[in-house]
Amino acid sequence: MATTYDDGQPKRSVTGQNEKLVIAASSLGTVFEWYDFYLYGLLATYISAQFFSGVNETTGFIFALAAFAAGFAVRPFGAIVFGRIGDMVGRKNTFLVTMGIMGLSTFAVGVLPNYASIGVAAPVILLVLRLAQGLALGGEYGGAATYVAEHAPEGKRGLYTSWIQTTATFGLFAALLVVIGFRFALGEEAFAAWGWRLPFLISIFLLGVSMWIRLQLNESPVFQKMKDEGTTSKAPLTEAFGKWGNLRWVIIALLGAVMGQAVVWYAGQFYALFFLEKTLRVDGATANILIAIALALATPFFVFFGWLSDKIGRKPIILGGCALAAMTYFPLFGALTNAANPALAAAQASAPVTIVAYKPECSFQFDPVGKNKFDTSSCDVAKTYMAKTGVSYDNVEAAAGTPAVVRIGSVSLTAPDAATLAGPDKKAAIAAYQAQLQAGLVDAGYPAKADTAKINKVAVVAILWALAMLVTMVYGPIAAMLVELFPSRIRYTSMSLPYHIGNGWFGGFLPTTAFAMVAATGNIYYGLWYPVVVAAATVVIGLLFLPETFKRNIDD
Repeated sequence: MATTYDDGQPKRSVTGQNEKLVIAASSLGTVFEWYDFYLYGLLATYISAQFFSGVNETTGFIFALAAFAAGFAVRPFGAIVFGRIGDMVGRKNTFLVTMGIMGLSTFAVGVLPNYASIGVAAPVILLVLRLAQGLALGGEYGGAATYVAEHAPEGKRGLYTSWIQTTATFGLFAALLVVIGFRFALGEEAFAAWGWRLPFLISIFLLGVSMWIRLQLNESPVFQKMKDEGTTSKAPLTEAFGKWGNLRWVIIALLGAVMGQAVVWYAGQFYALFFLEKTLRVDGATANILIAIALALATPFFVFFGWLSDKIGRKPIILGGCALAAMTYFPLFGALTNAANPALAAAQASAPVTIVAYKPECSFQFDPVGKNKFDTSSCDVAKTYMAKTGVSYDNVEAAAGTPAVVRIGSVSLTAPDAATLAGPDKKAAIAAYQAQLQAGLVDAGYPAKADTAKINKVAVVAILWALAMLVTMVYGPIAAMLVELFPSRIRYTSMSLPYHIGNGWFGGFLPTTAFAMVAATGNIYYGLWYPVVVAAATVVIGLLFLPETFKRNIDD
């Protein structure tokens, strides 16, 4: 076997420490960080009730998702700060610091007083903690992926780094198991009241384990060689983003690969879970179990697609996953409705709901300050109630001055003109109309929640597995590709920024954006346009500009 590259430089292999230790230690530490980060997403419904109780239910949940997304918003800044440190000081010490920030911030969420105790200070502090988590994760991933890739033998970078790619799903899976365990052990009432804090509190023990594991590692051989030779970058930010030769690859990596990978990842795992719980009204414990099973079945394919990318290249697998997602999301989520809540699917088919209203009188059902009760027009009265039910509806324009009408199949219910009412009369009229709407929906077969006994669990798991398989396609090879795109002296900085802009902004904001789109239109599937359009754009840009990287020498 050849021991040198074509230019005469020696080929690198894992030296100084066992390659299994490198993968295991890097991966396990990253699993714990993802566990910490994703607990918030899994418990968004409880966090909404605890920390955003000062606003209406729909706004509170969107706010909770927005705070979830805030952690993603700052990830690129964490990538810049810690990427620079990682390229100047070293890979190992940098991700020890990020781990400490993540673990302590997560523990603090578990002891934070709620809105009822300290008022508006509660959501403000919560937001600060989410920002700290986002900064930490922004510095973690690039370090772990770079560290493993720089240890990997030639021809196995996709395989080795794919283990890092499993950590996000393993972290989510671990968080699911912990949440499910506490829910069953405590019961739903106790878990909702205080038990939701326990998954956050135990993270302090995971922090201790993670720090001990990471302390067993040596520095990356590539970085150590640069350090010994005095060739490390003195200004990695300037080299990475101030020079067009490297900046153009940062932009291509973002738009031609990571952007699509991110929306496929978050649509296939997080949005699918939120869709089950909030839209299809599947109880949280059942939804968690079903998605945990699907993730367990799909997770080995991260490694498979990482290995396959060493054979056929990174580009066809990543772009192929994006293309399949863009083509299949609408039918897959439609099938998910049929399987998870067949009564809802049947009611939507036999008695579709339409709101006929004068559009200028209709407010967007989101109140950022918690003061608007959406009771100043007949349209608002109708849409406020429908937003709470989660029932999908179409909008039809009415003439000016015409009161809003909700059609449930062949039944038409005219909303009261709230502008002409006041005080107790308005309250009584709205309550009476909401009772009419509720009765109309019940008569048409719309269920208040999914009947657990009628859920086709095999079909739900199969659909969730299909969504997760698309995730493994786009995510398995992405770390290897990003590492290979950039030179070693600025690799940590260069790869971290596009990864975290893509996953932090395009992916992290997906649940919030998608649910806001649903709230604005009333169509429960409308939010899917966001990942579909972004994934399709990535396919086009990637085909035109993204190079194949799997045979590159990364030691330079």
